[in-house]
Amino acid sequence: MAKFTDAELKVMNVIWHDGDCPATHIADVMAETTGWHNNTTYTIIHKCIEKGAIERINPKFICHATVTQEEAQTEMTNDLVNKLYDGSRNSLFAALLGKDTLSDEQIARLRQIVAEME
Repeated sequence: MAKFTDAELKVMNVIWHDGDCPATHIADVMAETTGWHNNTTYTIIHKCIEKGAIERINPKFICHATVTQEEAQTEMTNDLVNKLYDGSRNSLFAALLGKDTLSDEQIARLRQIVAEME
């Protein structure tokens, strides 16, 4: 799967949130949220197309994500674990939880997640 830059993730997030949409819609959202010019947005869209993460559907340049948000999150999380924690998910988990105090509700949710994995 393709690795995304921060800019590419911003474009992908629009598609993941709004579903298949025209490139003009993505450009409008990026102009409003980041101040990008249309050319910048279209350049990023084309990079995502080249990576195979977006499929262009004509005639109105509709953008369709070929990678789900969950797939991207899983891949990027695995990369993070491998790069920063030498592949240890336990170390990542400890780092995420080590400095914060969790509410009873958050602890219960974490227990539920672990129970579902068993």
